[in-house]
Amino acid sequence: MDRYSRQILFKKIGESGQKEIAKKHVLILGVGALGTHTSETLARAGVRKLTIIDRDYVEMSNLQRQHLFTEEDAFNKWPKAEAAKNRLQQINREVEIEAIVAHADRVLLEKTIEDVDLFIDGTDNFETRFLLNDLAHKYNIPYIFGSCVGSFGMVFTIIPGATPCLQCLLKKLPLQGQTCDTVGIIAPTVQMVTAHQSAEALKILSRNSEAIRKTFVSFDLWENEYVSLKADALKSKECLSCGKKRTYPFLQADSNTKASVLCGRDTVQIRPAEGESLLLEQLADRWRSAGFEVGGNPFLLSIVKEGARVVFFKDGRALVHGTKSIEEARKIYYSLIG
Repeated sequence: MDRYSRQILFKKIGESGQKEIAKKHVLILGVGALGTHTSETLARAGVRKLTIIDRDYVEMSNLQRQHLFTEEDAFNKWPKAEAAKNRLQQINREVEIEAIVAHADRVLLEKTIEDVDLFIDGTDNFETRFLLNDLAHKYNIPYIFGSCVGSFGMVFTIIPGATPCLQCLLKKLPLQGQTCDTVGIIAPTVQMVTAHQSAEALKILSRNSEAIRKTFVSFDLWENEYVSLKADALKSKECLSCGKKRTYPFLQADSNTKASVLCGRDTVQIRPAEGESLLLEQLADRWRSAGFEVGGNPFLLSIVKEGARVVFFKDGRALVHGTKSIEEARKIYYSLIG
């Protein structure tokens, strides 16, 4: 136990808490900015097992804020989950690391979470977060939400049956509607979010539930703003994810983004969940501010990104021209929409 002696000396954890941590299995969805930080912290803390899931590969633009990755990983376009696993095993070979290189859908996640004790958010889009939120409540697994862009970040610890869920929160709280690809991000924003996430994770894993933060935290490091909002009143009895009559809407097939390669064309069509529409004028302003070339008319927008031309329609549908890869098309789509 010498390895964890300084953690054990912290009386709120102690030897008993460390033994609890050593029994636990944590799933981290997304191994980018947030996921690399939290996975490293938990590997160093001595969890029994980490399952890390990511569909993407390492790029040079990741290195500014995504721990664990190297220039060699970027040159080789190494899958993020595998690159992170290699580094985490060098940090602590006592921890079992399961790396999954795949798009995280309901089928994959339900096969993966059998003995998981905690979900940690490291993803880059709210569709996947809502899916994780529904799984957390269906299977009674705590979920630590985190999100960041620019100098702005948000964190909330979701305990099924006790706290509001992500659906409850985001129906009442405004979203930034921005992405790192459109407004950028500074590394301290990531570090602030993951400091909160990792601290909450240690509380849960060491069975210090009384210390879990009960407020929704948001901050803007550049503007020197920090808000801690009491969230209990936001819990809704009518919520379909955590309320009395749960249907877990994001576990239903029609709630997921659908992607398909168009026959005979170098194009992927992406169709979001039913009922989602786009405010084209707002998107056009945002993308032009980020330096993208934007064209179109009252019915659609066209933007060029990473060698692909993407056409967005008001009903939320998008055509990603210049690729037949569904994964590449999804990556481009989420980097623009968030």
